[in-house]
Amino acid sequence: MRFLLAGMICSLPILCANGAQPTQPPVRAVPLRAPQPPIAPVAPTPKPTPKVFVALPNYDEETATRLQIFLDNNDFGPGKIDGRMGEFFRKALISFKHARGTRETGVVDQWMLDQVPQTFTTYTIKGDDLAYVGEIPTDHESQAKLKFLPYTSLLEFVAERFHSAEDYIRKINKDRDLDCDHLEVGDELKVPNVLPFEIDKVKEAQLKPNKAFAARKIYVDTTERLLEVFENNQLVCVFPITPGSTALPAPIGTWKIVGAATWPWFRYDESMLNYGVRSDQFYNLPPGPNNLVGVVWMGLDKPGIGMHGTNNPETIGRAASHGCIRLANWDVIRLKDLVSVGNAVIIF
Repeated sequence: MRFLLAGMICSLPILCANGAQPTQPPVRAVPLRAPQPPIAPVAPTPKPTPKVFVALPNYDEETATRLQIFLDNNDFGPGKIDGRMGEFFRKALISFKHARGTRETGVVDQWMLDQVPQTFTTYTIKGDDLAYVGEIPTDHESQAKLKFLPYTSLLEFVAERFHSAEDYIRKINKDRDLDCDHLEVGDELKVPNVLPFEIDKVKEAQLKPNKAFAARKIYVDTTERLLEVFENNQLVCVFPITPGSTALPAPIGTWKIVGAATWPWFRYDESMLNYGVRSDQFYNLPPGPNNLVGVVWMGLDKPGIGMHGTNNPETIGRAASHGCIRLANWDVIRLKDLVSVGNAVIIF
């Protein structure tokens, strides 16, 4: 059975609601940012989460990669793994320390590095991997005639499997006799030693409520571009996001998850995406890692709005979306196992 998700206002790289006023979010930490000039408020908004400010140093590439892997393995998403001390890496590190009750500094804790004794490992291209790779037409009308929207290259498949930028996979394999842009079955690549996103294990399903997570709440910080899950006052996980756009921002307020599915279909309706008005000119795009909503859709009780994956993980936190909360596929596949249908989602 396929799960058709119609009328989503979201997902293309490019609040609007009467949601209830959220309660005060738990305290969390983010890195130091330069003061911003004041701007006149245009509408009442929920009180921001209190922040603890700290300054962080830059790390060498080897140390940065190991820390990125450590944070990623612990569900504190640093963004794509690239060996750089980027914005979301910094935020994930401080959030992790805050969650564990340790000093919120940028000092490298040796015990963290000890959890990643081997920075890199190898991956050999398998024949079965080819089932997830193929050509995709550029127009939506032709895409709608397909049964699956696969990766367009084995490099894209490997990069997403190991939560990395494609350029980083190229970089760490530059000394090998290997053409990363023309990989073949049997080729062996050097990859970050992170817990892999195994797309071959993603089964099509509609997710059910999980009583064990009934008390959890999801906080979506549209300014810091972070999604955080709390259980009471304990921070469970943090993932970088793209929360809407200037034209179609994520809807401020308190909502709840009303349904979730893996391998979603996407109703591509330009009128709905650009103006929030449903039309009869649309295309039903099939599931796949290059579906515009990625491999997971979690719908909210705000029509057309949800939390979902993406076909372009390198744009997370940078490009805009059409009102939804967009995550990398390797993050959203974990998020679905850390929350439940029925959980509150506070967007502020």
